[in-house]
Amino acid sequence: MQDEEVLGKAYDSRLMRRLITYLRPYRKFVAFAFVLILFDSALEALFPLLTKVAIDNNIRQADVRGLTMVALGYLAFLAVKFLSESLQTYTLSNTGQKIMYDMRMEVFRHLHTLPPSFYDKNPVGRLITRVITDVDVLNELFSAGIVSIFGDIFTLLGILIAMMLLNWKLGLVTLAVLPLIGLATAVFRSKARDSYRRVRIAIAKINAHLQEHLTGMSVVQLYNREEKSLLKFDSINREHLDANKDSIMAYSWFYPVVEILSSVAIALIIWYGGGEVIQGSATLGALVAFIQYSQRFFRPIADMSEKYNILQSAMASSERLFRLLDTKPALENPRHPIRVQGRVRGGIEFRNVWFAYNDEDWVLRDVSFQVKPGESVAIVGHTGAGKTTTTSLLTRFYDIQKGTILLDGVDISKMDLAELRSAFAVVLQDVFLFSGTIESNIKLGSPITRDRVRTASEDVNLASFLRTLPLGLDHPVNERGTTLSVGQRQLLAFARALAHDPQILILDEATSSVDTETERQIRQAIDRLMEGRTSIVIAHRLSTIQKCDKIIVMHKGRVRESGTHQELLAKHALYYKLYQLQYKDQEIVTAP
Repeated sequence: MQDEEVLGKAYDSRLMRRLITYLRPYRKFVAFAFVLILFDSALEALFPLLTKVAIDNNIRQADVRGLTMVALGYLAFLAVKFLSESLQTYTLSNTGQKIMYDMRMEVFRHLHTLPPSFYDKNPVGRLITRVITDVDVLNELFSAGIVSIFGDIFTLLGILIAMMLLNWKLGLVTLAVLPLIGLATAVFRSKARDSYRRVRIAIAKINAHLQEHLTGMSVVQLYNREEKSLLKFDSINREHLDANKDSIMAYSWFYPVVEILSSVAIALIIWYGGGEVIQGSATLGALVAFIQYSQRFFRPIADMSEKYNILQSAMASSERLFRLLDTKPALENPRHPIRVQGRVRGGIEFRNVWFAYNDEDWVLRDVSFQVKPGESVAIVGHTGAGKTTTTSLLTRFYDIQKGTILLDGVDISKMDLAELRSAFAVVLQDVFLFSGTIESNIKLGSPITRDRVRTASEDVNLASFLRTLPLGLDHPVNERGTTLSVGQRQLLAFARALAHDPQILILDEATSSVDTETERQIRQAIDRLMEGRTSIVIAHRLSTIQKCDKIIVMHKGRVRESGTHQELLAKHALYYKLYQLQYKDQEIVTAP
């Protein structure tokens, strides 16, 4: 949670310049709000002057007509101020919402460009905090801080100038309590800053805890961890409660202190100004106007103290957001990509490929092999041999450190990423499904017709299951497809792959988690799916790969053997041992 602990400066010019760029598309609205703020500030300084005129020029001289005109003018200015403040609030809030929308879209768009290695190192809960909470904080800055703070400053300046022009001695008396207000403000900022930091940490912990435990709820319930999970959440939730209570405490004494000091200032004005009125060196109207100025003068000071906290939290949130946005994708599209001429045929070649996830902890070592267009190739080996890594490199989820990977003779690092990945369909052991319907999970947003979806479902033996559903393809799918069986999710993944009509098919442990009957259905689906396509199959069950044109045996990141099933068995080498080992395991499983 170190990211959440760093609040940063109250004002950082580098971050502010970058934040200002989000205002540019809406600069006309911001300029309009700025003009309204200046207008409001002028009106704030005008109202006490009307009071002075009413008392000194009308009430003292019994000028009823003049008094009526001043009162009507006061009401008219109030109506104008109401309209101005309403327009200002609507404009700033609306602009803040649009900027929040733009930022969320930018962050989410950027998250799509980051490779799996980024998500391996960054918890989902923290990223959710970035996209939701941090952007919310910046919305508060744009709608109630960055422009409105100028309103407070102009109001203070306008009132200060008006007071000094009206009676500079009374003006100095009014400012006598400012040092005490400054001290109270400094203490308040310190307390609020600390409580806000703790709130931020608690929110990040809550997000992380919820994401982890809701995703793993079945494990929590299976091992009776509900009470432990609840106690942990109670502890984190209490941290959030205590931090917010401290924040409430800071606000609960700060505003009353400002009000009390404002009242002290008014008392000083009445004491000193009243004496001047008695001596005839000041008018009663000026005294009353000063009392009103004093009330208006201290309100913006309290508001600015709160805006200080908004500004500080916005600086911290923007720093975290920009750090995320500045995370460069490990994989970048070439500026001038080379395109495969015509339709991808599916020829693959690994040429002396070396790869490591970290430094030189090599997962693949000098790997070389070829797959001809339309050929089916199986990759086998013990866990950790580098089988899945090989397929991840093909789709450029990671980039290799040495060697070359070619698709139809073109280096894939020089191809457009979207074009490269559109040539592949990958069916994994753990099928990921999105909330929606069966049809939407097969299409995944592609312009695929419903007839094509239905045909693909029939070809992979999913149609019999769909007929049992009242809504068929429109049957709702929950998050991650929890209401479907493993086999049903697997068949849906095959239908998805077939509907997208890829040139290259990758099956990674696609049958390792299903029963024998479902495996039979899936094997039929695989046969239809592999027909006429380049196919790469990874499986621990050797029975699923015996029909492949070629089998590549990997061991400790190297290619050790290559050939057909019968050729490799005849060698009595590594593949033969794998086959014998699995056969013995099957004997143990079936033993009475």
